[in-house]
Amino acid sequence: MQWADGLPSLLIGLSAGFGAGLVVTMALAALPDPARRISPAPLWLGALAAVIACGAFAAVLTFALRALSSRAQEGAVGLLSVLAAALATATIFRIRRTAARRGAHLRAEVAASAAVGTGALTLTAFLMLVGEGLVTTLFVWAAAKAPASPAVSSTGPLAAAGLGLAAGAVLCWPLRRQTVRVDLARFFSRTAIAMIVIAAGVLVHGLGDLQGAGWLPGQWWVAFNLNSWWVSLISGLTELAPRMTVLQVFAWVACLAVVLRAFVRGRGAAASAAAPAGPAGPAGGRWQRIAARPGWLVAGGLLVAPALVAALAIAALPASAAAASPTSVTVTSGGCAPQWSSGHTGAQTFDVGNQSGMAGEVFLDNAAGSVVANIETIGPATTVAMPVSLGPGSYRFVCLMASGRTTRSAPVQVTGRWEPTTTPVKPVTVAELNGPNQQYQAYVIAELVTLQGDVSRIEADLAAGNLTAARQDWLTAQLDWERVGASYDSFGAPGLAVDGLPGGLPLGVNDPNFTGLHRLEYGLYHGQSAAELQSVAETLSGDIITVQALLTTGSSGLDGDPTNLPIRAHEIIEDALRDHLSGIDNEGAGAAYPETYADTQVTATVLGELQPLITARMPKLMPVLRTQLAALQAALLATQSGGQWVPVSQVPQAASEQVDATIGALLQNLDIIPNLLETPPSQAPCQPSPTTPCPGGDNF
Repeated sequence: MQWADGLPSLLIGLSAGFGAGLVVTMALAALPDPARRISPAPLWLGALAAVIACGAFAAVLTFALRALSSRAQEGAVGLLSVLAAALATATIFRIRRTAARRGAHLRAEVAASAAVGTGALTLTAFLMLVGEGLVTTLFVWAAAKAPASPAVSSTGPLAAAGLGLAAGAVLCWPLRRQTVRVDLARFFSRTAIAMIVIAAGVLVHGLGDLQGAGWLPGQWWVAFNLNSWWVSLISGLTELAPRMTVLQVFAWVACLAVVLRAFVRGRGAAASAAAPAGPAGPAGGRWQRIAARPGWLVAGGLLVAPALVAALAIAALPASAAAASPTSVTVTSGGCAPQWSSGHTGAQTFDVGNQSGMAGEVFLDNAAGSVVANIETIGPATTVAMPVSLGPGSYRFVCLMASGRTTRSAPVQVTGRWEPTTTPVKPVTVAELNGPNQQYQAYVIAELVTLQGDVSRIEADLAAGNLTAARQDWLTAQLDWERVGASYDSFGAPGLAVDGLPGGLPLGVNDPNFTGLHRLEYGLYHGQSAAELQSVAETLSGDIITVQALLTTGSSGLDGDPTNLPIRAHEIIEDALRDHLSGIDNEGAGAAYPETYADTQVTATVLGELQPLITARMPKLMPVLRTQLAALQAALLATQSGGQWVPVSQVPQAASEQVDATIGALLQNLDIIPNLLETPPSQAPCQPSPTTPCPGGDNF
């Protein structure tokens, strides 16, 4: 956890700890003259009871959340975050309104309670602290459940909050004899602004969770998706997320505009408020008879009751809410999870130990053969956790180790009521991918024919000495190559000859092995003559013919492994982000945006070929991808000037930021496809060699 990620929780804890410490020290100072021999112990017992009540409240929240499905958990955290932000904001306004007179009110309460007895003092201290303590507990709990970065665990914010509480309480100790002179109104005014900003961050986190749970619309209407060190810093300080939807941005701006305005305008009214407000005292009314009871009875009840109520509430939760111990199973050379003989519905974890002496892959399949969970790689003599949520049905483990032999456990029938949090995915076979892959290969061959014509026009331009026309035709050729979809050097050395970069070559841009489209780009935008570039264009034409021949004949495996097509659906745009938008492959034209636009076109083609397989496994994914792809294309077109592509250096910053946000959102969902359409190793095409024959054995 970076230090900024825990700063909001630290500030919340510091403010709450200092406020609670001031209340306690004021109450201690307000005790009657020591000559009356009134012990401060009842006040400390009341404060301890308030702490126990807050801890019990947090425990009930945590255990109750575990009883829900993951989607329901996300929605519940969202609701509680919104509630926490609202209660924290209301508490800020109430404290601001009453802070100026709070000292006098507390002295009166303590004096009246002391007159009743020690039980009244204990109850008074409890009531002084428990209300704001519960609000603080909910606020910290919600902030810890929704960290600014997915990589940040809840432990860090909770530790920061605890440190803040302790530091705030310790800071009050030197004020023990001067507490009545502390200006509470000024103290809370100084911290309220920061607390309001943090509360607004918790609010938008809650709205994001509600969108993620499907309880609010607009999850995929992303306002921005940023990734930078300064974004992480701001996220940590404000509880905002690097990726926010339009609804979250609108809610954050509206919340701050309304609440800060009301807070600033209300300062004068709070200063002139005549009626003091504070915790209800026990000296009269309904608390009189309770407070008059013996001190040990009141203190014992306040100390025990919260923990007892929390324990009963947790015990009453569904059995699946308990943190059950993981179920241990093993994989051997001849068996797969033989220990698993019975199961239950709900969230659970299997600790899979590999005793086979070989690396491999472990699946948990349902009766239809769909994968519910899997461990992609498990090494020999290792144990890997497999978390899963099971609904009613029949399941079995399937183990595929390096020997090539597939072993299975006996089917286990799982019964009970539960809302599954995972959707089983049926593995894709090579036969299912062959058709889409053949379509893609035919598309690529047609694009290469177009590219060959583009290069012929460049040769004609250079022969005529027309460098302006050559630059225009170069961009056309470059975009046609992008539409081939040769991401991450997927066409090997022949592809590098067409589109390689000078990086890594001994002489850089002057190296003889620097050829292809980017070599032409460098020459066209660095003052080289048409005569110098003619041989480059001729070499490029021959290299394209080589790629065409290899694709057509299937030589050297260039016709494509069908199992790589789902990976290509993600890698094309990832390659655009890595090379184009970062400027790595810019050799002078600054054509990152038109190149990325061409990448979106080939990505749409690949997605269209894979659509039946994707929709059969995740029906809602393709509409989301289409929407996000269209948003990225619109953002890229918005970088044009007068309908024409311009160099990156001439694009307004706002348009560039919109491209960065939309491509990030798209990549998050494109990343689902390689796993969704992953082919089990037993289905992958085998490439035998004289020393390593293809393994035989039982397959899926």
